[in-house]
Order: sequence, then C-alpha cells, then structure tokens
Amino acid sequence: MKILLPVDGSELSLDAVRFAIRLAGAGMHCEVVLANVQEPANLYELIVAHNPEVIDRVSTEAGIHLLAAAQELLRAAQLEVELEVGKGDPAHTIIDIAERYSCDLIVMGARGNSALRSALMGSVSNEVLHASAIPVVIVKSEPAELA
Repeated sequence: MKILLPVDGSELSLDAVRFAIRLAGAGMHCEVVLANVQEPANLYELIVAHNPEVIDRVSTEAGIHLLAAAQELLRAAQLEVELEVGKGDPAHTIIDIAERYSCDLIVMGARGNSALRSALMGSVSNEVLHASAIPVVIVKSEPAELA
C-alpha cells in the first residue's frame, strides 16, 4: 500500500507518521510518499527577491528541512520513502501529489479545531477529507492532560 504523509513540521504531523509506522509494524506492507506543501510566494517576496528562481530554491529547501524529522522516523522503521515538496494551495496540492504517485491512502494530522472554527475557516485536513478520491485517515492529537 502506498501512503501519502503530508508533513508540515508540527508534532501532530509527526504523530501521523508514527501512525503509519504502526500500520507497517502491524504487518501492512507500506511504501511512503512524504510531502510538504509550500505556499506560493507573496508579492512582497517577489519584489524583494527579484528572482523567482531564488524564491523557488528557498521554498524547496524549506520544504526539505520540514520533512527531515519525518524522514528520519521512516528510515529508522526501514520503510521505503519518496520525498515531494509541492507548491500551491495545501489541500489541492496534497490531492494532486496523491494522484501523481498513485497513493492508496492519505494519513495526516488534524489541528483539532472546534466545529465552529472549522466551519468558518476550514482546515486542510477537512478539505482533503472531502475532496480526496482515496481514503483519508486523520490522526488527531491526544487531549491535553489536566494538571
């Protein structure tokens, strides 16, 4: 099974990576596409940089940097890993990457926003869940322990 793991560098996205590793540990043969999506450059960045290639290179390097911790976890678990740094709207780019790599499953973290906030603002995981043609597993954070 080929799994797409979108990672943004947060601990919650690493929880999604650990979930995929547990799937592999339970006997599921897994290949992994580890992805990060960088937002397009804004007008200020384009004006200051003067060179779109520089912005593109910096964006790609930032994406690779954000994938490093997840890549290390997957390599330690001896899973095959492909890397992809996309650019654009996160939800649509994640779906495009899943299609391009012929993924069977998307496993990603959720921020745990309230229902009202998600309804008003939306979330990347919610958009992916509703727009994806393949199954999506959303790994939620553990509730904070009360002191």
